[in-house]
Amino acid sequence: MNLVQRVQAILLRPGETWPVIDGEPATAASIYRDYLVLLAAIAAVAGFVGSSVVGIGPIGAGLRVPLAAGLVNMVFGFAMPLVGVFVMALIVDALAPTFGGGKNPLNALKLVAYGSTACFVGGIFNLVPALSTLGLLAALYSIYLIYVGLPVLMKCPPDRAAAYTAVVVICGVVAMIVLGALATPLLPGRGLGPVAGGPQPRSADVAAAAARADALRRGIDAIQATGAAAASSADSFSAMANAISGGGEGGVTQAPIDAERLKTKMPDTLGSLKRESLEASGARAPGIASSFAKAGYAGAGKHVGLTITDFGGAAGSAAMAAWADVMVDRETPQSVDKAYRQDGRTIHEDYRKDGSHSEYTVILRNNVIVAAEGDEVDIATLKAMVSGLGLGAIEAMARPAR
Repeated sequence: MNLVQRVQAILLRPGETWPVIDGEPATAASIYRDYLVLLAAIAAVAGFVGSSVVGIGPIGAGLRVPLAAGLVNMVFGFAMPLVGVFVMALIVDALAPTFGGGKNPLNALKLVAYGSTACFVGGIFNLVPALSTLGLLAALYSIYLIYVGLPVLMKCPPDRAAAYTAVVVICGVVAMIVLGALATPLLPGRGLGPVAGGPQPRSADVAAAAARADALRRGIDAIQATGAAAASSADSFSAMANAISGGGEGGVTQAPIDAERLKTKMPDTLGSLKRESLEASGARAPGIASSFAKAGYAGAGKHVGLTITDFGGAAGSAAMAAWADVMVDRETPQSVDKAYRQDGRTIHEDYRKDGSHSEYTVILRNNVIVAAEGDEVDIATLKAMVSGLGLGAIEAMARPAR
């Protein structure tokens, strides 16, 4: 199999290529060795060059991740997608009978591996961080590739492929959250050790890593429960299924809020911090669209990154449904990680008790996602900053008519 030819074929002619893949002799080892490892390496190296060589910001004057930390990130950026493909293949295979298909572990791996081609190729845009948003468009196209391939490889009825895809995407989101939680203690600045001047290892982080390993097992149970609940509730995901299948004018059931409108919700100051950067962007693929605004704030040694994201009405409803079944409440002597519902909103908090790092995410009632991440900012301050944005006004923002 020629790597370049296969990439071109699956991206440009998926309808013709999936039957060829279905009939090919292969093993899990050959799929990883001859295809996945190569694509993952290209994406990981591109990310390293973009963050540690080119730099984030204006070319030639961007902020660069220290080389040691960049190398560690590159290793994780290489390994985690490979693990993610394996987990996603398990999900696809487990859900096959629910949607009228047949279980076939090898074909499930083929589907996820080759369906992820667009996502891996999109990693090349990380060579220039300013273009990284284009990688999102590529990732969305991978969803379409999986949708086209499901009836061929998993033998599900074509009219159930859209719902099958929707549930796989939802479970995949949950899986990535769990895998990310497992990897977090090992990343630079979060307990890894003396990487580019980062903090020394803390015994609490070792215990936290063990706790997160146990959480992975519980997370897999949550993924299965989410898939079962989603599959048995067709009405909850009919909009998402229609969007992925290209239903409605323009193929998108409900477009996201315009990125420039989201941008207006980024204030000049956030608490005592002044805004230092601001950007807005959107992406569209067959049946799916998204928009986001992002800003950075700093002052007196404190830094906060703020993002407002909208995936449109259908995809947003699916994301909310997935989060609703994944409540978390974990605490160690040094950190807290919890997700819960409050006043119709879904909230996720992850922070260190010493105030050195905190993350706060809110999925609003209209399914817009507001996320803030702070360094040297405690969780109470970060929550107050997010609340000060006027979340009610963001919830009241209307999406454009189809």
